Amino acid sequence: MTPEQMRDASLLELFSLEAEAQTQVLSAGLLALERNPTQADQLESCMRAAHSLKGAARIVGIDSGVSVAHVMEDCLVSAQEGRLFLRPEHIDALLQGTDLLMRIATPANGPQPADIEAYVALMGRLLDPAGPAVVIAPAPSLAPLAEPQVQAPAPATEPLPPVEAPTEASEPAPRKSKRTAEGGERVLRVTAERLNSLLDLSSKSLVETQRLKPHLATMQRLKRMQNNGLRALESLNVHLKEHALSLEAQEALEDARRLLTESQQLLAEKNAELDEFAWQASQRAQVLYDTALACRMRPFADVLSGQARMVRDLGRSLGKQVRLEIEGEKTQVDRDVLEKLEAPLTHLLRNAVDHGIESPEQRLLKGKPEEGLIRLRASHQAGLLVLELSDDGNGVDLEKVRRSIVERQLSPAETAAQLSEEELLTFLFLPGFSLRDKVTEVSGRGVGLDAVQHMVRQLRGAVVLEQTAGEGSRFHLEVPLTLSVVRSLVVEVGGEAYAFPLAHIERMCDLAPQDIVQLEGRQHFWHEGRHVGLVAASQLLQRPASQNSGETLKVVVIRERDAIYGVAVERFIGERTLVVLPLDERLGKVQDISAGALLDDGSVVLIVDVEDMLRSVDKLLDTGRLERIARHGNQAAEAARKRILVVDDSLTVRELQRKLLLNRGYDVAVAVDGMDGWNALRSEDFDLLITDIDMPRMDGIELVSLLRRDNRLQSLPVMVVSYKDREEDRRRGLDAGADYYLAKASFHDDALLDAVVELIGGARA
Repeated sequence: MTPEQMRDASLLELFSLEAEAQTQVLSAGLLALERNPTQADQLESCMRAAHSLKGAARIVGIDSGVSVAHVMEDCLVSAQEGRLFLRPEHIDALLQGTDLLMRIATPANGPQPADIEAYVALMGRLLDPAGPAVVIAPAPSLAPLAEPQVQAPAPATEPLPPVEAPTEASEPAPRKSKRTAEGGERVLRVTAERLNSLLDLSSKSLVETQRLKPHLATMQRLKRMQNNGLRALESLNVHLKEHALSLEAQEALEDARRLLTESQQLLAEKNAELDEFAWQASQRAQVLYDTALACRMRPFADVLSGQARMVRDLGRSLGKQVRLEIEGEKTQVDRDVLEKLEAPLTHLLRNAVDHGIESPEQRLLKGKPEEGLIRLRASHQAGLLVLELSDDGNGVDLEKVRRSIVERQLSPAETAAQLSEEELLTFLFLPGFSLRDKVTEVSGRGVGLDAVQHMVRQLRGAVVLEQTAGEGSRFHLEVPLTLSVVRSLVVEVGGEAYAFPLAHIERMCDLAPQDIVQLEGRQHFWHEGRHVGLVAASQLLQRPASQNSGETLKVVVIRERDAIYGVAVERFIGERTLVVLPLDERLGKVQDISAGALLDDGSVVLIVDVEDMLRSVDKLLDTGRLERIARHGNQAAEAARKRILVVDDSLTVRELQRKLLLNRGYDVAVAVDGMDGWNALRSEDFDLLITDIDMPRMDGIELVSLLRRDNRLQSLPVMVVSYKDREEDRRRGLDAGADYYLAKASFHDDALLDAVVELIGGARA
């Protein structure tokens, strides 16, 4: 590339950056002028933006840009001088020119010469009062409307447009240019990988400075020991004065006293220096970490580029007047969260325009202003970004939702008639659910709200829909402020630290033994007017059961949408802000764990995946393997009960055996097939295995063979209970390693229980 070509390439890049910044000024100003065409400040800013683009295009030799910016400037100057009153067709044409300038600044998507000529001719006719009337279609906004179409607050929705992750951590050029102008700060491009590395190093530096604290405590203890030694030496000196000592002994004693005093003074000086160094190091490390974290934070307004324009254009294309109001634009959010929020917010805004806001005629009949209002509010609450997107439209037609549920055979008519408003609204988030009979450009495919909910859940957040008939709908979204840092409650389970994200914690409590009740064979406790299931964190995380004999049980109440459980832990360590450290990809998905982190002392803590943990609880409930938590005073009795694992793919046989053994006093767990049973055997301790032969995934013979080859399990007694009663079947089971073979054809209560007693004895050790 020649120097001239390099110069031209640099100039074109600068023009592209300026075009992005100035077209944002034009878009915002033109939308404001549409509501009040005589705003002098907005006319001035738009005129200056068009003038700047004209000059920039002339410098880089882009004649098409000069032509478009020139006619736009003429229109705005005419409005400033009062020779022209901006009507909707003028605003549409100016917005089209804004889009055309952005295309000119992007060579890969540049317009044809005929497009430029047509636009200049169009503006000429609009500026000529004597010319014929010109009808202009609403100008399509570049980014949002080019994406797949979606649907609105009521229910039906469309596929989410793909959002590509940017390769750089800095903001887009236009915002950088604008921020440089306003704040006077230089902005540099930094790759996301380097920024993540900086945040990781700063967090480790912060942890390392905390490790000075125990050394400082040791120095303080050594100082106290020297003080005690000096006092002991002084006391010895007093006692020895009563006895005649040689001169050498007196000098040696004085030297020891002097050396101890000097060492004490030196230790005090160095201790003070170390204390000062530790304090300054921790302060600088904290500032470094906070600064690195702040580099990842961006104002919420960065995700709103073009959204007001999109709402306006979509409304005009549907024959509606819609305005978007935004509050909390300066709310700081992690850049990764912002990128993932853009597509869901675009969906919800389009849904609000299409389904929520009525036509001007309908609004006037209801006593509402012609212009519909959509309000988007962003704020910080308890470490979360809270978004509220509301409209003053018609709300959701609940009866139409009810009819659609029945028509789609999602629920019987009798059940659907009894569904509450909250239950009806949850159907809108189901895949494929739509209230539209026909597919339009904007909606009707019934996949949008489902996709919105999916993407919000990927951010470890939640979305809730509320509505008031005839007055509008409101979406409430909660997502973490950052994916790099998570505020958590750190607890101890099995002697190790685990962290529960605060966003999923309903509350913490100390549960008294008498507050634990049995319902349908499961442990519950009373919480806010409902019974909440109680589970042991040690079983879920496969850690040794707690031996703590305290008077109360430490419980973390976790919630994910409608699912709520109490998780019993050993100890509350406290609330911490943790820097998320992803697990090694080679580990794959670790059950119930989402990531790791480091505590202040450098020790490792695992961050719990609450949604995955709740699925694990449901699985344990379905298979009957959920362990009871021993109440205070009954631990020894509970621990002494012998445990039996029943493996059978027949629910009837499985439950029959479980109840028989439970009634006899044994502790019983069940598995639905051989593979499930093998996983249970490897993770828990049992005194006896009772298994069927014919089962999916892994049959009983293979299960027994695996057990006999395992060093830990090979001595476990095994009973086979099968429908097969032939001698060769019996021999096959015994050859595989079974200790007892019982045919189901001759199965009865006494035979099974007698065989169990024969193999492992009574229920109590």
